[in-house]
Amino acid sequence: MQIIDSTPDFVSGVYARMAAHLGAARPRLARPLTFAEKVVLSHLDDPRGQELKPGESYLMLRPDRVAMQDATAQMALLQFMLAGRKSVAVPTTVHCDHLIRAREGARPDLDVAGRENREVFEFLKSVSSNYGIGFWKPGAGIIHQVILENYAFPGGLLIGTDSHTPNAGGLGMLSCGVGGADAVDVMAGFPWEVLYPTLIGVRLKGELTGWTAPKDIILYLCGLLTTQGGTNRIIEYFGPGTRSISCTGKATITNMGAELGATGSVFPFDERMDAYLRGTGRAALADLARKNAALLRADDDVERDPGRFFERVVEIDLSRLEPHLVGPHRPDLARPVSKVPEAVRKEGYPENLSVALIGSCTNSSYEDIGRAADVARQAIEHGARMSVPFLVTPGSEQIRATIERDGQMGLLEAIGGKVLANACGPCIGQWQRDDLAKAPTAEARRNAIITSFNRNFPRRNDGHAETLAFMGSPEIVIAYGLAGRLSFNPLTDALEGSDGKKWKLRPPAPAPDLPANGFVRDETGYLPPAQGQSMEVSIAPESARLQILEPFPAWDGRDFIDLPVVLKAKGVCTTDHISPAGPWLRFRGHLDKISDNLFSVAVNAFTGEAGTGVDPETGRKAPLAAIARGLKARGQRWVAVGDENYGEGSSREHAAMSPRHLGAAAILARSFARIHESNLKKQGLLALAFVNPADYDRIREGDCVSLTGLKGLAPGKEVEARLKHADGTEETLRLRHTLNPEQIEWFRAGSALNLLRLREGGSPAAT
Repeated sequence: MQIIDSTPDFVSGVYARMAAHLGAARPRLARPLTFAEKVVLSHLDDPRGQELKPGESYLMLRPDRVAMQDATAQMALLQFMLAGRKSVAVPTTVHCDHLIRAREGARPDLDVAGRENREVFEFLKSVSSNYGIGFWKPGAGIIHQVILENYAFPGGLLIGTDSHTPNAGGLGMLSCGVGGADAVDVMAGFPWEVLYPTLIGVRLKGELTGWTAPKDIILYLCGLLTTQGGTNRIIEYFGPGTRSISCTGKATITNMGAELGATGSVFPFDERMDAYLRGTGRAALADLARKNAALLRADDDVERDPGRFFERVVEIDLSRLEPHLVGPHRPDLARPVSKVPEAVRKEGYPENLSVALIGSCTNSSYEDIGRAADVARQAIEHGARMSVPFLVTPGSEQIRATIERDGQMGLLEAIGGKVLANACGPCIGQWQRDDLAKAPTAEARRNAIITSFNRNFPRRNDGHAETLAFMGSPEIVIAYGLAGRLSFNPLTDALEGSDGKKWKLRPPAPAPDLPANGFVRDETGYLPPAQGQSMEVSIAPESARLQILEPFPAWDGRDFIDLPVVLKAKGVCTTDHISPAGPWLRFRGHLDKISDNLFSVAVNAFTGEAGTGVDPETGRKAPLAAIARGLKARGQRWVAVGDENYGEGSSREHAAMSPRHLGAAAILARSFARIHESNLKKQGLLALAFVNPADYDRIREGDCVSLTGLKGLAPGKEVEARLKHADGTEETLRLRHTLNPEQIEWFRAGSALNLLRLREGGSPAAT
């Protein structure tokens, strides 16, 4: 029988391996260890022989679990079907949470999603059943909340095909977002390869009071470290302040470590985690964690002298931290709420809010909703309602049913709340905003929203670049929504009641993180894999939603000569810019169709416009995807150029697979985000960074790039790029890469999956 649950026997085995592997690895370092180091080292495939140089070595790790959401699971499972395995090698789950539009409310939206996505849901269900994967149905909940409630455990290692997988770090599980190809490796029984992360330590002292919530810790940290500050690093929280924060509050913080670009974020095991395990029906795991507590926290010397063990130490006094808002457009544009009115005036942000939204995988815990409900209760006492439309997204059916039973949901509805499905909805661009659909101009669409979500890139929530999204805690979001304007300061300003009298909000009262009467368990959302029988997995050749994958061709052994530059991305170029979500989510299982969105939101430095370039064949302006497709049809490979931290944001591997499918040979950039760089390598693309970042400016419109000496490609060896300008002049640039010997073999084979197929006895890709 395939193991899906984190059973006591399974977790006990994990702890036994942790102890044994640490026994082998600890003498090699000959010093005390942080908690993150304990988790990493105890999951090494070879603790005795693995090279251990932080920031340099590539680690081969053995994760305990894999999790996938429905949008990314499609491509991951299509790849897994090529791997030749009969079942997954580790406990794995699929969660249907992304393909559900938010419009009318929970029930009608789920009905629509069931009709629109029936083919995809049936595909995911049948593949899951056949390969021993647990399947969570649409409406059961958002992947990260469901993982926290059911599968996470302290000290474990989880990888997931969603960038906010680090949510489980709130329960002491080192959890990392990855691309689908990484997940396929682990599901097929191979180790997960990742650059050995360095460590940032965040020491928390004091306690949160008043309006300040766990969300404000990570919003402040995003402003301090920026979206690049966590790249190839683990954020480890420690200090007395950690013990004052609930398990779900910790999860809010680690969830948004993705906004720092961090490999993962983690808290040590404590009494709040113990209580959460017991409150979610996992008392046996709490007992096991207590017995293995020494494995699940840093050694004592780390807290006494953290500067010895971390690349950087940040100290935050929780008692002095002010509530924050971040945005618009960047999760690291952080301000205390007291500074927001000034920013509205100075930056010309819209004064009036158009919508307020709470919930999501980041902030929909029992405690979150309890504090939000207290603010709603105050409003009801004064006859006040939300001044703007108010949408509520529960994180799971367990949370939704419990807050309905206990009355918090009723309070939110009483001030105007519309309850959406237990799904990602507006957080991932699945929000159908009818109020903007008929706006005649971009200026008419310009509006400000406030959310308790985790990401606020342009178009992220509703598909409209003109929407300026600001993010805060749920209670702060409701306060702003009551006022209806960004210049309002919930800490000091007054509201007007139904009687015309002025009144002020009190800070929300502390809320329990666990319900006194226990959670209402979701008994219907989960479907286990079939035992001893199989379900038919079929994809219609004419399907517009799913497409059987063909292996990418292997490298032909020749240098890349005179490759046109299709795009020179200007400024921020996230995976949302490279391969947008929103309406394109419906094509996540059809590589050819979704590739039509390639670079459609990326701003091209050559044209100054998003999604367009000049076709080198015709000299005419055209969509970038069409230019790439035309070059591919003529047998011409090409390159794209990126700016700083190219590919930050979501883990979506389509942002690597689509360029590969349409003929890209390499991406050149000032620097790369971790997950995206890994995804490019996995798909057989060269990810090359300028040795001199200023060389980005030397790329001109009409350039062709030649990458030479590729037969001698080797770790640490630079690649030479010869630029041929349109005026006939030439110059040479130096490019660096982070490919190790295994990853060079991926490039030669055409992709990591091609190499895996060879090792499983499958046929190689054609050259």
